Amino acid sequence: MLKRTLGMTHQFSNIIGRSESMLGVFKMIETVARTNSTILLTGESGTGKGLVAQAVHFHSLRRDKPMVSLNCGALPENLLESELFGHMRGAFTGADSNKKGLLEVAERGTVFLDEIGEMSGVMQVKLLRVLQERRFRRVGGLEEVQADIRVIAATNQDLTRLVAEGRFREDLFYRINVIPISLPPLRERREDIPRLVEHFIRRFARECRRDVRGVSVGALDALTRYGWPGNVRELENVIYRAVVLAREPVVHLQDVPLDVAMPETVSLLSQDALPLREACDQFERQYVLRTLERAHWNVSRAGRVLGVHRNTVLAKLAAWGIHRPGGMEGKSATQ
Repeated sequence: MLKRTLGMTHQFSNIIGRSESMLGVFKMIETVARTNSTILLTGESGTGKGLVAQAVHFHSLRRDKPMVSLNCGALPENLLESELFGHMRGAFTGADSNKKGLLEVAERGTVFLDEIGEMSGVMQVKLLRVLQERRFRRVGGLEEVQADIRVIAATNQDLTRLVAEGRFREDLFYRINVIPISLPPLRERREDIPRLVEHFIRRFARECRRDVRGVSVGALDALTRYGWPGNVRELENVIYRAVVLAREPVVHLQDVPLDVAMPETVSLLSQDALPLREACDQFERQYVLRTLERAHWNVSRAGRVLGVHRNTVLAKLAAWGIHRPGGMEGKSATQ
């Protein structure tokens, strides 16, 4: 089923991509999903670690049981312990009744521990015991509870560095790093950006009830060239904003935030200056594309606005590796 999905749409459990690095991630999911192996997902924030965890669970033998998620950096130590292990009535102030923790809720299912590098030393010891003995106690309890769970951990930190610095237990690291899966940043798989853009436009147009059906050549060029420090999550936010604000059925360059459409120019005006020639080249590229969009890709008309011959515009597009859109726009571009 997975191979068929990859071959047809390059999409797997809402994870989209056909780059070599992402096909490697898909293959790893396929290989390990039906095992009980502990998995460690690594990668920058916004690369989709949560989606991969969901995909592993969905394609595992535990898919009919719960998957629960916990951000280890979002709670103080005492609350994190109670949330994970549960507590007995009277264990602490406010504990008015017995409460199951996520480990019990996820019995025979999957526990996803996000940002595990943020976990305190005390909690690391307690988690290590769970992984070693597959049992635990509720806070304030004496009875041992069995833990038939699969653990998937995730982090955007370098755990080997944290181990060397004494901030993460080496024995716990080896317990969770059984099957490592590294997710690439978006800037290292730019060939996946057009499909991600298409996916998000369809999704948000449907959710927001907007008549937006595509993206212009200029906007897609800018989106593909941008560095995406926030990765897929940042791209998702930008496309949502563009779909909501778009005035036409196509997302144009002016619908894209300036720091995404012209990052070099914003950087030049703020702090990190570029060489003059490079800054001029970047500005010229975006200015020509914006003019072409306003002229509906009629190259002759855009050339008149720019004060150059249409062949000059075509030569620049060829040098930039940009192809004119097809259909009606492509016909007008030949005029």
